[in-house]
Amino acid sequence: MIQTKAYAAQTKETDLAPWTFDRREVGPYDVQFDILFCGVCHSDLHQIKDEWGGSIFPMVPGHEIVGRVVKVGDHVKKFKVGDLAGTGCLVDSCRVCDNCKDGLEQYCTNGHSQTYNGYEQDHKTPTYGGYSNTIVVHEDFVLRVSDKLDLASVAPLLCAGITTYSPLRYWNIGKGHKMAVVGLGGLGHMAVKFGVAFGAEVTVLSTSAKKAEDAKKLGAHHFVVTSDAEQLKAVAGTFDFILDTVSADHDLNVYLGLLKTNGTHVCVGVPTKPAEIAAFSIIGGRKSLAGSMIGGLPETQEMLDFCAEHNIVSDIELINMKDIHTAYDRMLKGDVRYRFVIDMATI
Repeated sequence: MIQTKAYAAQTKETDLAPWTFDRREVGPYDVQFDILFCGVCHSDLHQIKDEWGGSIFPMVPGHEIVGRVVKVGDHVKKFKVGDLAGTGCLVDSCRVCDNCKDGLEQYCTNGHSQTYNGYEQDHKTPTYGGYSNTIVVHEDFVLRVSDKLDLASVAPLLCAGITTYSPLRYWNIGKGHKMAVVGLGGLGHMAVKFGVAFGAEVTVLSTSAKKAEDAKKLGAHHFVVTSDAEQLKAVAGTFDFILDTVSADHDLNVYLGLLKTNGTHVCVGVPTKPAEIAAFSIIGGRKSLAGSMIGGLPETQEMLDFCAEHNIVSDIELINMKDIHTAYDRMLKGDVRYRFVIDMATI
């Protein structure tokens, strides 16, 4: 077994604290890489506090993981020692269902294995994430990372990046589309970057007027303060596509009113309360309300390659491991531009 240093929550009432555990030895098809940087996702906080239910403790969060390969199994073909590598939200899936065969492992019908707060495919061995110094993953769930980009800034692409890239690709958003992004946080700022890169006309919808300048710097063409009734009225019925990245509770009916006929509103944020949708919000214009998770492994690799080609990374603030709870507090206040990343050398 491989002794591993980590930060873990022992219960939903306790803070993250140093913890040591054993990872499995490297098998024939496994890749072990030492973790250099791990992004901080809002879902990390949701899950250590058991806000979504079903949390498994002890819990080592973290699913935006990048590092350098230190060992590979005898049958590994995709990686060698010294390569840069990454792992996102999944470390395995059933491999045999229709979705897995189609490269949609995130929708595995037999249950995928989350990088943390989940179980391996034996359904009994807990998974532990990237707030740790090393990880062992089957090579099929390890991603190639370019050395052209700042490695710390690449880490959030493994969740925030692919979560926004995937729906834009699925709905073929690009030149000629008027696209809006709800919220300008860790997910939202990546949605703006991808929307602009794909050629769409991008508007940011935010409750915070002070984010207007940031939106412009990220490449957004327009900015709307959603607490201003006149600004909202001015954009009613104008968007082909809205990507909703907000995890705070909000009224989706307001945003559905901003769609054109046949427009689509896609949720990637996860509020704690169920949404209430008025039927007339969607039938009066044949509008669609949809959701999207991360991408599968092929699409995630495609996204990383696209980012390397177009010099796209997350805007980050690098932190020490010991400062994680201060980072969580600031994240809840929206006081981060736009993703915290942990320097795992500080563990």
